[in-house]
Amino acid sequence: MDRRSFLTKSTALGCSLAASPALAPISFASAPGNNRLVVIILRGGMDGMAAVAPYGDPDFAALRGQIPLGAKGYSDLDGYYALHPGLRGLLPLWQDGQLGFVHAVSTPYRNKRSHFDGQDLLEAGVADLATGNARDGWLNRMMGAVPGMNMDSAYAIGGDALTILDGSFPVNRWSPDVDLALTPQAIRLAELVMQDDPVMAASLAEAFKLATADGDPIAVQGGMDEMMSMVAQDQAASRKSGYENRLAKFAAGRLKQDARIASFSLNGWDTHAAQDRQLGRSFSTLSDVVLTLKSELEEAVWNNTAIVAVTEFGRTARLNGTNGTDHGTGGAMILAGGAIRGGRVYADWPGLSDANLFQGRDLTPTRDLRAYAGWLMHGLFGLQSSTIEREIFPQLDLGVDPGLLL
Repeated sequence: MDRRSFLTKSTALGCSLAASPALAPISFASAPGNNRLVVIILRGGMDGMAAVAPYGDPDFAALRGQIPLGAKGYSDLDGYYALHPGLRGLLPLWQDGQLGFVHAVSTPYRNKRSHFDGQDLLEAGVADLATGNARDGWLNRMMGAVPGMNMDSAYAIGGDALTILDGSFPVNRWSPDVDLALTPQAIRLAELVMQDDPVMAASLAEAFKLATADGDPIAVQGGMDEMMSMVAQDQAASRKSGYENRLAKFAAGRLKQDARIASFSLNGWDTHAAQDRQLGRSFSTLSDVVLTLKSELEEAVWNNTAIVAVTEFGRTARLNGTNGTDHGTGGAMILAGGAIRGGRVYADWPGLSDANLFQGRDLTPTRDLRAYAGWLMHGLFGLQSSTIEREIFPQLDLGVDPGLLL
């Protein structure tokens, strides 16, 4: 029996290795220098006008109603924009200049408002899906353009595919709901089986390394029942509250070492009905994730970290008949980290009058979301503007530097 057949057919070893963190997604990358970039994808189309309400716009109340300001409502930011109550935990970061927002932005995606196409374009970083780069991720292309990057530089984290890190440059992947549990005898047997095959031996070593990165041991005293019980416990834990914070803690642990890039996604942003309740939970989760990253990274690393949360499109400017919003166009980005020049909302605000809305229904995007991501790359990793416009985000015009970084 050859080594690959052994992995496939061995019940005790094969079942556990099939759930190996080397085969499941969380993504990271390492690079020279001290700067870190964390990209969080908010799947479902986050309502940017709920996250950061432009209540100072004279047409806002007619679209959304008067928002409550104060301790039990929205928190005023600058007299024009106000922060959703679910994000109130991030206010200290705003006050310290470590939290900012970008408003009225979008990818080049227009009109069809499909989650699938919108997310594909967001992660591919291209103008349309017909281009040759449509199935490469822009973070992966960036890694190939930064000198000194290697596999330990980037991690894709969580159970989603994370095509933002797909491509020719190798990255690590990890998810907390898949783990490696083997008896000491099985560990030794696997090492012996793989030792004459450098590729398989390296893959096994990487699986062991990632499996212990979250603090859980690989070795289990006992037989098959104990091994499968440990795997089942990890899968059950992933379905409970706190799963997202496990992603953040793992990301922070890697970023404190060799990793310089991490990406994961958060779901729960498709709010067609009763969105106040749903958004309260989703924003609270996002707030906890950011604060967990800050706490786990510690000050020295946090000060060199930029976090950007992006979504495939915004929501309709008007609430619908079920107090929700439908798929829209212009939306918002959330920025955090010690490297961010925060305490401000970056926007070329288009206004909310009927004449200013995109197709009479959506917030009009006034700048390409990719331009802000490009300027982050430029400042964090020293990429030239021409490289960003030609290789990372083909056909993009970066425009003027918005000054997102300190």
